[in-house]
Amino acid sequence: MKENKSRSLGKSISWRVLASCDTILISYIITGSFAIAASIGSIEVLTKMFLYYFHERAWNRMTFGRN
Repeated sequence: MKENKSRSLGKSISWRVLASCDTILISYIITGSFAIAASIGSIEVLTKMFLYYFHERAWNRMTFGRN
């Protein structure tokens, strides 16, 4: 069973929202500055969403762990 590209994209977006909130929170705790935390979060949201999408597509081609 393979996932289609729009499902992978939806998973990428939902994961990035959650993970970016985590990054912003951690960055805020470390720096004490919401502006710096938001800057860090906005940069990593783009790069990691791109990476996650292609990571998902690569895993979708593998049969490892499927029954």
